[in-house]
Amino acid sequence: MSKPVWRLVNTGSLDGAMNMAVDEAILNAHTEGNVPPTIRFYAWNIPTLSIGYFQRVEREVDLHRVREKGVGFVRRATGGRAVLHDKELTYSIIVSETYPGIPQTVTESYRLFSQGLLEGFRALGLEADLVSLDKESSKEKAESAACFDSPSWYELVVEGRKVAGSAQTRQRGTILQHGSILLDMDVELLFSLLKFRSERAKQRLKQAFSGKAVAINELTASPVTWEKAVEAFTTGFSKGMDIELQPEPLTPEEHAMAAELAATKYGTEEWNMKR
Repeated sequence: MSKPVWRLVNTGSLDGAMNMAVDEAILNAHTEGNVPPTIRFYAWNIPTLSIGYFQRVEREVDLHRVREKGVGFVRRATGGRAVLHDKELTYSIIVSETYPGIPQTVTESYRLFSQGLLEGFRALGLEADLVSLDKESSKEKAESAACFDSPSWYELVVEGRKVAGSAQTRQRGTILQHGSILLDMDVELLFSLLKFRSERAKQRLKQAFSGKAVAINELTASPVTWEKAVEAFTTGFSKGMDIELQPEPLTPEEHAMAAELAATKYGTEEWNMKR
């Protein structure tokens, strides 16, 4: 029996507003039945801090430092906490909630999509595991605004440390999940962009964060390039989700919609500073 065919889109490096706009444009196009289920790989043209939909900017982000450091800034349509996108492979998955085999709950669909991530790490020679967290540990109150410091129901770990952070939203019957696969990690820069109750709290949380999160190139004997990561996770999603990935570009309609969304939504203070 032939495998279901999904579209594979590689958009390379874009700015924060366009990256978020492209994800939403694909979601809209898929909802309208104009494109198949899609997995997208992308990067960021400058280091960019993205925050979750529900985060409060003034309380959690040092905007002065963001501007001083020349870091981009954008609010995601998904939940979760702050992520510094820099030396990473970012992925997104867009598929209908009614697609055969897609679980109805967020947590179980995350578990399914994580099988693709799991196989991607294994393709790089890393022994990754998907760990199910108990109810109490999942409800722990995280003091840090950083995504990789926040527990979820399932976590991908290598040697006990978190190796990928993901977030999901569902709109008009369509799932959008996107996430970061860290190649390298600048903990100092990330923590310089966030607000904390005190310097002591900041140092304590930074140390704890470093013990919880890890980047791929801290674990491999030879550096993994972005291109090599794309290859590995293309193989991983194909194997882990039992699908065939067909490389295709964005449609002209998706390009136009993304440009409009970047200009009128993700590139505006009204959206980015809304909370």
